[in-house]
Amino acid sequence: MTSLRKLGSSGLEVFPLALGGNVFGWTADEANSFAVLDAYTAAGGNFVDTADSYSSWVAGNGGGESETIIGNWVKARGNRDDVVIATKVSQHPDHQGLSAATIKAAADASLRRLGTDRIELYYTHFDKPEVPVEEIVGALDDLVKAGKVRHIAASNITAERLRASLEFSDREGLARYVALQPHYNLVSRDTYEGELQDLVAASGLAAVPYYALASGFLTGKYRPGATVDSARAQGAAKHLATERGQKVLTVLDEVARAHDAEVATVALAWLAARPTVAVPIASARTVDQLPALLAVADLELTETEISRLTEASA
Repeated sequence: MTSLRKLGSSGLEVFPLALGGNVFGWTADEANSFAVLDAYTAAGGNFVDTADSYSSWVAGNGGGESETIIGNWVKARGNRDDVVIATKVSQHPDHQGLSAATIKAAADASLRRLGTDRIELYYTHFDKPEVPVEEIVGALDDLVKAGKVRHIAASNITAERLRASLEFSDREGLARYVALQPHYNLVSRDTYEGELQDLVAASGLAAVPYYALASGFLTGKYRPGATVDSARAQGAAKHLATERGQKVLTVLDEVARAHDAEVATVALAWLAARPTVAVPIASARTVDQLPALLAVADLELTETEISRLTEASA
């Protein structure tokens, strides 16, 4: 039985991999999404990450498709108490921004789509510097007091704004962010490492990185001359053109061979071993893509392997 990881100070205990819901209603229809969710939970998974805006970028979609699919699945399976659901606010076409009114209306809409009475972890998806942190934190605290949200978190925020938010919560005795969802992986380290990572560590927050596999680049399927049929191929392939990307792939291949593991598993294991990281997020549009992701729960890299990957990606 895979041991669960504590999510910062929240008291939530989660599987070592969060399942990303960004593909639900996009590259995975409801039937495929149900199959992926079933396989993930059958393996012991319990942490599903989505956002109210997924997948509004798809022609014909209005946003909220991912939440609706997850809500339908939870209802069909009757397993709501076994799943930790994280969702986000600020980007839904009908609920843009982080004003107090927007946060509260968006949360109610998310609860309806998810078919639930509470959200375990509620993130501000993209910070809006024009809105005072006092207004944002105050609205989130109201949701916690109302029992609609258990814990709050932030994503895509500067260290300065995160610090101001935490200080306000502490000063006023309000709900406090327990996690940060940063863009962080082996080929994208610059935005998180440094001031933001230091603040997360000093504040006792849990980092739950998104783009953990760099849009699929860190699965190893993107190679010179290879053509990959994926909606995210362009975003992933750009890393092939960089010296960093090529160095990282070389070391990933060697470490993967040593463990008889998939390249994706090794990339996730490096991330999971980083200071402050609780669990990485990765998504699968088919059940076939899941085993390599789930295997991170059982792969422990040596200090030497971690160092080699860290140096290759510097």
